[in-house]
Amino acid sequence: MTQKKIMIIGLGLIGASLAKCIKNAHPNTFILGWDALDSTKLIAKKTGIVDDIPEDFDTGVCDSDVIILSTPVSVSIHYLNQLSTLTLKETVLVTDTGSTKQEIMSTAKEMPFDFIGSHPMAGSHKSGVTAADDNLFENAYFIFTNDLAIPRVNELKELFIGTRAKYVELTSSEHDEITAMLSHLPHIIASGLVNQADTFNQAHPRAKQLAAGGFRDITRIASSDPKMWTDILMSNRATLIEELDEWQAQMTQVKTWLQQKNAQEIYRFFERAKETRDQLPIHQKGTIPAFYDLFVDVPDKPGIIAEVTGLLGEERLSIINLKILETREDIIGVLQVSFKNDHDLLKAKECIETQTDYTCRTQ
Repeated sequence: MTQKKIMIIGLGLIGASLAKCIKNAHPNTFILGWDALDSTKLIAKKTGIVDDIPEDFDTGVCDSDVIILSTPVSVSIHYLNQLSTLTLKETVLVTDTGSTKQEIMSTAKEMPFDFIGSHPMAGSHKSGVTAADDNLFENAYFIFTNDLAIPRVNELKELFIGTRAKYVELTSSEHDEITAMLSHLPHIIASGLVNQADTFNQAHPRAKQLAAGGFRDITRIASSDPKMWTDILMSNRATLIEELDEWQAQMTQVKTWLQQKNAQEIYRFFERAKETRDQLPIHQKGTIPAFYDLFVDVPDKPGIIAEVTGLLGEERLSIINLKILETREDIIGVLQVSFKNDHDLLKAKECIETQTDYTCRTQ
């Protein structure tokens, strides 16, 4: 039986993690890797994330059975056009991992090979090839967009079975509309709030200190990669313009209620939001990566942080972030401990509650 060759173009967090997942589930596949950075290619080969780096791009893709474009959408479109000029295998299957789908699916219509769009909806606080994690996609949504009706989706589902993700099929327009509302717009709003606060801080320096609590938490997604988000917005312009128009209309309505001193409508605004928010699934991976935070009410005395981290260390639980919330509206003296997944979060909560008298809460 001929060994299947997989070419992954773009060996960042997503591409490198997919390589590990594919190898775990299909150890007999031969994974080729390609990246714009020579240092990244070297690390991927040295650490065994890929089996080999081809001598040149053209040779690698022409010898591959499956080609995965794990680069920003604009870069993937460039690669698609380059692939169209080469003599690929007649049975080659090409896919991508981009965060928006309509633009790349439109380009794919003109390609002389089979293309199915995909989007593994997962992320991490880390980036790059060294952050590769074969658990990254577990229980995350893995979306396929097959506008061209290529009868080979099952081939990709089998290839990516090692991700342990939940597969969903959408049209490219459905995908972009949903992600615009649930992911792209929130990132714009969060970034706008942070930028507005920065201007405000120039006149009120103490505001920055007070923003260390709740404000920092509700705007966490503004810390995302600017280059990546510029690419996402530019490739989903039309849909986002519509969503921004709706958002601005809603904010204008709130402004009107304030001008009218209409407490009843303002109350309904918050009541509806609370009811909707309370019904959302907790700690499920969706369009925005979930945050696995444990809030521990601790007394103000020396050694508390060492005690808590020591207990978690004994349980071999990895902490990705640790923060003392100095100012919160509801309580003083809170230790916020962040984990990489829900399993570690719940195990940490049980550990602290059974071995101390501290109260723990999850979001």
